[in-house]
Amino acid sequence: MADTTSPGCGHAGGNDTAACRYGRESDAIQRFFLRPFFLSLTIGVPFCIYKMIFGISILRAGAAGGSLFAAAGWLIIIWAIADLLMNSAYSLQDLLHLPARFECCMLAQAGRFFSRPMVFLALDTLLSFSIICLMLWSGLIATLSPVEILFWYAATTLNLVSLSVVSLYNEIRKV
Repeated sequence: MADTTSPGCGHAGGNDTAACRYGRESDAIQRFFLRPFFLSLTIGVPFCIYKMIFGISILRAGAAGGSLFAAAGWLIIIWAIADLLMNSAYSLQDLLHLPARFECCMLAQAGRFFSRPMVFLALDTLLSFSIICLMLWSGLIATLSPVEILFWYAATTLNLVSLSVVSLYNEIRKV
């Protein structure tokens, strides 16, 4: 019976072609983009910054509005801090090549209870994007201090540029 496999990666003599090296490098880059460290740094941490700034803005707006605003502001700040700690620990577990013992944020961790952490992570993403929209459309973005706006810009830059780089890389791989 004749050998019908084509020469190339994985076959004797074909492991060091330019195409094979490109394939291995591409796979390594793709794996990096999917690592918890990269995802936490470029998505999780920026979302925590948005939540934190939103909570601070609610507190500031609530100074005249009463204790309900203050309670909501503090609740959002606590949520942001917890998510930041979870993202940091999640990243550290990845960098140390340890199995993840918990999820990257509180909502995803709650989703583990229902065996649906990704559904709850998607909900966290929806809430984070809603916070961004609320900050922009309510005008609260204009009330940020120079330090807060610097953090907002840094989070936005990190989040959007990384998304663009990953999208560009994926499109280049298709060519």
